[in-house]
Order: sequence, then structure tokens, then C-alpha cells
Amino acid sequence: MDRAEKKEAVATLHDVFDKTSVVVVAKYSGLTVAQLQNLRKQARAAGASVQVAKNRLAKIALEGTSVAAIGSLLKGPTLIAYSDDPVAAAKVASGFAKDHDKFVILGGAMGATVLNPEGVKSLATMPSLDELRAKLVGLIQAPATKLAQLSTAPAAKLARVFGAYANKDAA
Repeated sequence: MDRAEKKEAVATLHDVFDKTSVVVVAKYSGLTVAQLQNLRKQARAAGASVQVAKNRLAKIALEGTSVAAIGSLLKGPTLIAYSDDPVAAAKVASGFAKDHDKFVILGGAMGATVLNPEGVKSLATMPSLDELRAKLVGLIQAPATKLAQLSTAPAAKLARVFGAYANKDAA
């Protein structure tokens, strides 16, 4: 990598650290290329990204960002998973760590909050942003459907009463 490429990599990483809401750092030593490609595919499907970056360049890119505290985790062969959704990167990393013993989560950051490995795993158990939106829409719609049922119920009861009287008079 020449100097211009390094500057471009640092600028790209700085933008990533500035704009993403969650960053997860993990060791990937011992994984095959196919396994890493599988991890990237899973991350892309969940709306997250996985990147292997040089630790020195990543530490330079961390300066001046809210997630600068994760710089101490960047030792040895590490990768960075990040996403705009607060739980997507953590879910992908935790799920992959369950299936692969050689993939070890070192920690991460959510905004200015530094997360230890247990914090990343507990973040992964939370519902995603889309799931929360779906629950909220369901809660908003529920009263409307109940109101519609209640408004039609008296008319239906009245119709049954008239029908009963009509049957009684016919008999």
C-alpha cells in the first residue's frame, strides 16, 4: 500500500466510525477464506458490513470519533463489523461466533459507550429496528381494529334481536 492508498483507507474508516451506530471488534485468526466470505454474506443480508483493516490505520482513523475507546482492542488479526442499525452488527457477529470457535468477539462500541464481549452479546438479543417498528405499528393498529369491532357490534346485536322477534311472530 502506498501513502495515497493509506490516506484513502484512513479517510474511509474515519467516515465509517463517524457515521455508524455500532462497531464490533473480533479476532478471526484460524478462519478460512470461505468462512470469512460466509460472514460477509450474512452481514450484508442483515444490513451490516464486515471489514478487515490494518490495525495501525484503524487506530489513526479512530482519532476524533465517538468510538475511539475501541482502539485498545485492535491487536493482532482483528476485523471490524459495523452497521447503522444498532443491533445488526452485534447479531451477525454473535451468531457467527456461536457456530465458529475460532471467531472471538473482543468487544465494541455503541456510540460513546464501550461494550465488552458480554455487552455485545446482550445487544444481539435485542430486537432489530425493523422488528421494533413492526411492533409499534401493530400497537397503533390494534386500538383502531377494536374500535371498528365495537362500533359494528351494537348494530349486529340489534339485527339479531329484530330477527328473533320476526321468527317469533312468524311462528
